[in-house]
This record gives sequence, structure tokens and C-alpha cells, in this order.
Amino acid sequence: MKFFIDSNHLSPYAMSAFVALREKSIPFDVVPIDLQGNEHSGPLYAGVSTTLRIPTLGHDQFTLSESSAICEYLEEIHPATPIYPANVRDRAKAREIQAWLRSDLMPIRMERSTEVVFLKRTPAQLSSVARIAAEKLFKASEQLLSAGHATLFEQWCIADTDLALMLNRLVMAGDQVPERLAQYARTQWQRRSVQEWVNMQRAIQ
Repeated sequence: MKFFIDSNHLSPYAMSAFVALREKSIPFDVVPIDLQGNEHSGPLYAGVSTTLRIPTLGHDQFTLSESSAICEYLEEIHPATPIYPANVRDRAKAREIQAWLRSDLMPIRMERSTEVVFLKRTPAQLSSVARIAAEKLFKASEQLLSAGHATLFEQWCIADTDLALMLNRLVMAGDQVPERLAQYARTQWQRRSVQEWVNMQRAIQ
């Protein structure tokens, strides 16, 4: 397999698919794409990704973009090491959480980019709009995480990594985060596959 990702390893979506590949112990070759140099908009990459998106997975003659689609594809072809819950309703809920984190909470994503997480950037104070989004994130996360549980469901799933990253945008910026949620994010961050991504070398500092 080939895995096309941003060369600076800042994409939260590339991270999600990377963790899925590592959790399933699937061998793959990383193909770095220079987003700052607009390499993903060139004709060569258009032959890889129809939508010019990062990340993209290449498997034989098949290519697939969008991290959630990649995760679901990997689950289908390598079911032995699951990254989604076994229960059909829990699995659907995990996919709902993934879709929500990718489509909502834009003020957090804008004001707390992954540079805060991976490059230790010090951001400005949250705007009032971003604070409202943060409260929405906290309320939903509190409801999703059962009391005393370290994961969203009975066992870890890929949605845990996605939720932890969203929370860590705030935790690592020094924003006020409910302690239970901050602890959940810190615990999830120690997973070996996550730490492998976190510790990757990045061209920009």
C-alpha cells in the first residue's frame, strides 16, 4: 500500500488514517506531498486522487481519499484487528462522532490549528465564537464518555483518537478544559500508534 500524506505531518485526517493503518499492522509506504508547494494541485497528484485530497490510500490499482472512508475500507479488508466497535449501533455512533468532528466546530479548528498540537505554537485567546464551540464540544464529549470510562465504547476505537485530537487542540493551547476530558485526551495521546505520529519529524518548526 501507498499512503499519500502532507509532508509536514500536520493533517488531523492523515493522522487518523495513519493510526488505523498502524493499529491493523498493515505495511505501507509513506509518500509525502508538499502542500505548501501546492504539489497536491498538480497533474501528477491528480492521477492519484480525483478530488486532490490528502490523505489518499493507494492499494494496488485502487485509490481512496478522505480519512473516514480510508478507515472504513481498512476495516472491511482487514477485520481481524478492529478499529470500530463490534456492536452495530456503537459502530454507527463512532462514525457519527467522526463525521461531526470533521464537519463541525470550525472556530476551534481555525483558532486552534494542529500547529498548536504538533509544533507547540502559542495561539491568541479564543474568540467568543470559539468559546461557544468549545462549550459545545465539552457538553457533547461529557455525554459521549460514560462516567469512569477511558474510551468512548467498551474498547478503544478510531473515534477515540479523533476526539482526543480535537480536545488536545484546546488542552495543549492552555485553554480551560474540564479535567475529566483533559485526562481522557492525555490518556488517548499515549497510545503507541498516536505517539508514532506525534513524534514524526516535521520540516517546519
